Amino acid sequence: MTIMRLKTMLMATVACLFSLTLSAQSQRETVRLDKGWKFAFGHAADPQKDFGCGTEYFNYLTKANSIHNEGPYSHKFCDSTWQDVQIPHDWVPTLPYAAEASHSHGYKTVGWKYPATSVGWYRKVFTIGEEDFGKRLQLRFDGIFRNAQVWFNGFYMGTEPSGYVTQVYDITPYINYGGDNLICVRADASLEEGWFYEGAGIYRDVWLEKSAQVSVAPFGTFVHAQIQAPYTEAVLSIETEVHNSGLTAQQCEISQRLLDAVGHEIAKASAASLSLKAKQTAATQQTLTVSQPRLWSPTDPYLYQVETTVSQNGRVVDVYLTTTGIRSIAFDTQRGFLLNGEPLKLKGVNMHQDHAGVGAAIPDALQAWRIKQLKQFGCNAYRASHNPMTPALLDICDREGILVIDENRLMGINEEHLRLLERMIKRDRNHPSIILWSDGNEEWGLENTIQGTRLAEAMREYTKLFDPTRPSTVANAGGTELIKGLDVVGFNYIVQNDVDNRKKAHPDWKIVGTEETTGCGTRGWYFNLPDYPGRMVSMNRDTTHHHVENVIERGWQFYADRPWAAGLFYWTGFDYRGEANPLVFPAHDSEFGILDYCGFWKDEAWYLKSWWTDEPTLHIFPHWNLQGHEGETIELWAYSNCDEVELIVNGQKLGRQTMPKNRHLKWNATYQPGRVVAYGYKNGKRILTETIETTKPAVKTMLKADRNEITADGRDLAVITIEVQDQKGRIVPDACPVLTFTLTGNGRILGAGNGDPSYPGLDHPDTMDCRQFTIPAFNGLAQLLIQSTDTAGTLQLTCTSDGLSTSTLQIASVK
Repeated sequence: MTIMRLKTMLMATVACLFSLTLSAQSQRETVRLDKGWKFAFGHAADPQKDFGCGTEYFNYLTKANSIHNEGPYSHKFCDSTWQDVQIPHDWVPTLPYAAEASHSHGYKTVGWKYPATSVGWYRKVFTIGEEDFGKRLQLRFDGIFRNAQVWFNGFYMGTEPSGYVTQVYDITPYINYGGDNLICVRADASLEEGWFYEGAGIYRDVWLEKSAQVSVAPFGTFVHAQIQAPYTEAVLSIETEVHNSGLTAQQCEISQRLLDAVGHEIAKASAASLSLKAKQTAATQQTLTVSQPRLWSPTDPYLYQVETTVSQNGRVVDVYLTTTGIRSIAFDTQRGFLLNGEPLKLKGVNMHQDHAGVGAAIPDALQAWRIKQLKQFGCNAYRASHNPMTPALLDICDREGILVIDENRLMGINEEHLRLLERMIKRDRNHPSIILWSDGNEEWGLENTIQGTRLAEAMREYTKLFDPTRPSTVANAGGTELIKGLDVVGFNYIVQNDVDNRKKAHPDWKIVGTEETTGCGTRGWYFNLPDYPGRMVSMNRDTTHHHVENVIERGWQFYADRPWAAGLFYWTGFDYRGEANPLVFPAHDSEFGILDYCGFWKDEAWYLKSWWTDEPTLHIFPHWNLQGHEGETIELWAYSNCDEVELIVNGQKLGRQTMPKNRHLKWNATYQPGRVVAYGYKNGKRILTETIETTKPAVKTMLKADRNEITADGRDLAVITIEVQDQKGRIVPDACPVLTFTLTGNGRILGAGNGDPSYPGLDHPDTMDCRQFTIPAFNGLAQLLIQSTDTAGTLQLTCTSDGLSTSTLQIASVK
């Protein structure tokens, strides 16, 4: 057992003992409600096909819980024919594609044209013990897409139109203690909220939160540090909202401690007292001082916890933990973005929340895997386009040191808009990863109007009310008016915004590139072929659209060369479903990702790794399986951070070239099957060798797991990469054989993918307990997601394909 493994186990043990101590003192408990759900389609246009919802003599809007109710929200309803599902759940991946469906949402048969597949019902029956009587119990949904109606034990809790807001419902008065309790949710995805794939259903986590009658309110703490050079001392301000859910007035005392990463006390604040009327929420503010704080940064994302304790008559009734990091942030007119007083260039990507095989319902382990793929090519920043992130992903960004722009869905200043803005900020403002709030994106109807300026100014000030510690922005598509009302000016694409001249005219502007094009296309696709209209050659090599060679360079060179610019966020990190521009059906995925829909690297990822990291890098392309192009002149490109690169094609030396900073190199060669060798030089010394060869035909597959051990909790998963190889173990870059996977042991196939943006088949099983699945590889690669169950054991995955030898892989699922 390694020292690192022992250290990890020790820290986990300390954390566990610390947690047990807290739970012995406190009535607070948070239970994940992800299992035991039932699902069925309703109907958006016919109430009778929608289980008669709302057609009762006294429906759910006329009486709080009518005896006439017999729909899914009633205990009397029988759901024996409904499908078993686990949360997070997105029902759209199981739907077929259709040419007449929504282009922006990936041509899936969901939306107003498809009433029979645009409404989904969920039911969960569970027990709440009598020991919980006297506590306050709340349901929390981190995201339901969309127009979600929620019932508990037949009582109507409310409706949330937005698919991106966290919803909290107090269920205390409605509970059947010691017996069955029913949660019922109806989600209606008939209307689109964005212009990209959004999925449908309870696609984020669900929680049951238990606390004392006098306890910290939901998202009731706000922790922020006041720190400046020389950063030897930080003053933490801790604002706490406490709620009294009881029927009588109460007194309480609030104390605060700062704990380090292993639970040791670092500092504490003087206690504060509160008097609360029945049902009242009141706030208190305390401070504590930290000597020699360990500053949070991308290279050292150190996290503290603030332990808030609520006591009554000397007895602890609630302990609430808030994860925080101590750091200073600033956007400067001349130095760009400053972290802890030092300029740091933002090397970011925009991301939607969907992935091959699961759609929008991404488990936490897959979220973490995706962030790590971005970090491998030097990414240090993430813009949540164009909606608030799921809380689990923000936790991951905190731990991984990723800087975040957290984005509001829709601009506006009336109740419908401001409640969403407030909920996002109050939920997320303790995350040290967040450096900037975005109040909106590309509001074309506002960007060139005085109304846009007024609205931007108003939202800027509302944002400061909810969080005075961070600036805000709006991503601008080229307008001239709205941007006058911003803390930080966000520019989408330098070709749409005359950024240099605008900066000259407004030297006081603080600027960030909120979007910039990658120019990416289909992974491993180097020729546009009429027989394959759903795939696209990278715009970096095909200058038809942008009239600029290697357009990805344009954005990075611009922002890297200007100290006053904070950095940029490329569109996008991963491919995503929907917006297949400039293509149309059968293409259903956007192809501008630096990584494809599965997270496999495109050539452009190597460009960024070359200039965003210090790791010596050399990548040459295209691959050399170009059958049918014999005798043609082929441009060979190199992405590298070496000083010089030398290229040899089939034994012929084509020359040694100096690599310009933030650029690329290219040579012309006549294609014949064989070998291409590149040498990278640093300070005159050869340090890297990269070889690509024409492979032999595929004879086997190789299965590789990101981890060989996963947790047997029914949530954890392994990401399996399938390589199609020749007899020498080389990936065959144009191989697309059909692969069949069989899983044995206590696990399930959660989903699959191959990165083909026009693959017409399904990538998600239509049953929860899937043990066999078939999907073709695409250009030599495929991906499978294997999820654990609650039972430990060994999982064995077998891959078969006609003409290829069988391959197997074992994964341990452990408690």
